Amino acid sequence: MKRFFARARQDGVTNPWVIALTVMLATFMEVLDTSVANVSLPHIAGNLSAGVDESTWVLTSYLVSNAIVLPLTGWLSSLFGRKRFYMTCVAIFTVSSFLCGMAPSLGFLVLFRILQGAGGGALQPISQAILVESFPKNKQGIAMAVYGMGVVVAPIIGPTLGGWITDNYSWRWIFLINIPVGMLSLLMTFLLIFDPPYLVRRSFRTGLKIDYIGLGLLSVGLGFLQVVLDKGQREDWFESNFIVWCSLLAVAGLIGALVWELTRKDPIVDLRMLKERNFFLATLTMFMLGFVLYGSTVLLPIMLQTLMGYTAMLSGLVLSPGGLLTLLILPLVGRLTQKVEARWLVIVGLLVTGASLVRMSGFNLYIDFWAALQAWTLSRLGMAFLFIPINVMAFYFIPKEKINNATGLINLARNIGGSVGIANVTTMLARRAQFHQNVLVSHLTPLDPMFRNTIQGASAFLMQQGSNPTQALTQAQGLIYGNLLRQANMLAFVDSYWLLGYTFIAMIPLMFLLKKAKPHTAEPVAAH
Repeated sequence: MKRFFARARQDGVTNPWVIALTVMLATFMEVLDTSVANVSLPHIAGNLSAGVDESTWVLTSYLVSNAIVLPLTGWLSSLFGRKRFYMTCVAIFTVSSFLCGMAPSLGFLVLFRILQGAGGGALQPISQAILVESFPKNKQGIAMAVYGMGVVVAPIIGPTLGGWITDNYSWRWIFLINIPVGMLSLLMTFLLIFDPPYLVRRSFRTGLKIDYIGLGLLSVGLGFLQVVLDKGQREDWFESNFIVWCSLLAVAGLIGALVWELTRKDPIVDLRMLKERNFFLATLTMFMLGFVLYGSTVLLPIMLQTLMGYTAMLSGLVLSPGGLLTLLILPLVGRLTQKVEARWLVIVGLLVTGASLVRMSGFNLYIDFWAALQAWTLSRLGMAFLFIPINVMAFYFIPKEKINNATGLINLARNIGGSVGIANVTTMLARRAQFHQNVLVSHLTPLDPMFRNTIQGASAFLMQQGSNPTQALTQAQGLIYGNLLRQANMLAFVDSYWLLGYTFIAMIPLMFLLKKAKPHTAEPVAAH
């Protein structure tokens, strides 16, 4: 171990690849926790004597506190020192993971998940900032490839891993497995990560003041927005007074925070960075990446399990090759950013992913395993061409001293985009299934020759199996209606894939509004 640390840090400079390994340990763990608990909710509810609907606060509470901390990362890093703040967040996340695993009731579990989300919120942007600074400009694509392996692949394998752990051990282990990873991350960070000289730490002695109003408005706006997105469909959106009031508070908080932060001399979140065209467009593109990535990742497993009869493990096997391909392609894309302008890579990614999802809108109830696997894997190939170049575009014109603020904003955009994407597809599935059901039912009348022939044929078959004529007629009608419901749900999935696919394709023209960001030539590595 001593030999490893000696080789990792020589002449006062830490090897950037060791830095990448160090910061990605905790980040991968944190991103995994955003999705790993999803499939365990029924087990959590049963074990803690709570309803499944109540248990969804295990997810919502984490997302709310996570969203609030994300944009504050830059300010908190300058206040406490980035290394100290990062280690504090890893410690909070690790301890709260242990408490989640030991939670005796749902109330305590939700409380500990809030702490876990607060600790985990800063891990993504700080890790990204450290990676951007540790690698020279010409190798930042490689740095983003390492980062992408965590934040893109973790949500894909999260549900499968969570299901396997829950089925074979206990839901508590989805939290307890974080403890050794967190401890190793703390040790490596303490020994190998150091704040750069240009990162000036501010303090209250030098005149720094806490922007309580900005902090409060931002917390209210982001917190209630996340509640609305997570609970909206379950509460029937604006038919619920709870959702109406949450929406009003979210809008008031976000508008108030926007106006307040833009008029402050020393804002807690520097929204003025969005005036830089490339950063603004890259942040918007990252929002849409989260929208499509998380939305599509929710769609396919539900479709396979509810309509095709796949088990959780079998549906995971359909998704896993796509995650593996993304993992393998990301380093290649990182190297391509050294030779090809980033926006052309983004265009390729948008086109491939969009076309793949449009192709998936041709799915029907009779597709086989290999057709689903092929289409899904091709869509993940396109995703590999998006994450790295978007980040390269975002930080190309951003000064190093503002990287902490920039990473907080762009990670917030991806997370909120993911929440909006999940809310959109769950709502669309429910509403479009109802629409298609109404259309299809209109053809189920005695005046329709095909319906009459189908009823007669099914009734005759059921009478041969021993049913009397009355029973056979009722059973035949039930079979036909059940098949109608499956067809209506399948058409709703088709509509959702179509929307996600053309959403990406519609983003392509925006790439031509970006300022040219030519690949960098080699330059020395920044010391850490």
